[in-house]
Amino acid sequence: MADQEVIKHTKKVYQLWKDGEPSWWHKLKEFLLEIFIIVFAVSISIWFHDLSEKRHKQHDVDEFLNGLKTDLQRDIIELESDRKGFVNTTKAIAYINGIPFQGKLNTDSVRYYGAWFYNEVGFMPNDGRFEGFKSSGKIGDIEDKELQNDIMDLYQEDISSLLSSTTFFSERKGRLVDFLSKNIKQQTDSTSNLKSILVSDEARNICRNLFFTSEIINRYDICIAKSKKIIEAIDRE
Repeated sequence: MADQEVIKHTKKVYQLWKDGEPSWWHKLKEFLLEIFIIVFAVSISIWFHDLSEKRHKQHDVDEFLNGLKTDLQRDIIELESDRKGFVNTTKAIAYINGIPFQGKLNTDSVRYYGAWFYNEVGFMPNDGRFEGFKSSGKIGDIEDKELQNDIMDLYQEDISSLLSSTTFFSERKGRLVDFLSKNIKQQTDSTSNLKSILVSDEARNICRNLFFTSEIINRYDICIAKSKKIIEAIDRE
C-alpha cells in the first residue's frame, strides 16, 4: 500500500514540474508537500517492515525458549541422577582407598559398593535445539542479554567442562573394570574372589587415580544451578 502511495505522489511531483500553469511559488509548495508525503510514506513502510521483522524474530525466540525450557527440564532430571551416581561411586572408591595395607574388605560393603565399579555414568545433553538456533545466527535476537549469556555459558563452557571431566574419568575407570573382568573367578561356594582382587596392588593403584570425583560433582552442581536459573529467566520472559 505504501509503495503505491509513493508511486502516485512521485508521478504527481513529475506532473507539477511539467505543468506550465501554476506559479513557481505554487509549484514549490506543492512539490515540498508531495516530497513530505513521499518521505512519510516511505518511513511508515520501513517502520511497519521493521515491526513485522521484530515480531517474526520474537516469535522465533519465544519458540526457542519454550523448547529450551523443556530440554533443560529433562536435562536436570538426568543431571541429578548422574550426580547421585558419582556420589555413590565416590563412596565406593573412598572405601577401597581407605582399607589399610593387608586389610580385609567387608563382605556386605563389597556387595553394596560392587555395582558402582561397573556403573557407567555419562551425561547426554539435549542440545540439538540450542545448536540449531546458534548455527542459524539467532542467539543474538534474545533481548535479555543476561539470559543470552547464561545459555551460551551453559552449553559452551559448563556442559563442555562436565563432559570433558566425565569422559576422562570413564576412561580411567574403564581400566578398573577391565582388570576386574579379567581376574574375577567364581569360587566353589558360589562366591567370587572379588574381595581379594580389590585389595590387590593394581586395583588399589587404579582407584588412587580416581580421586577427582568431587570436581566432577561440583561441575554437575554448576550445570544444574545454571539450568534452573535459565528456566526461571524464561518463565519471567
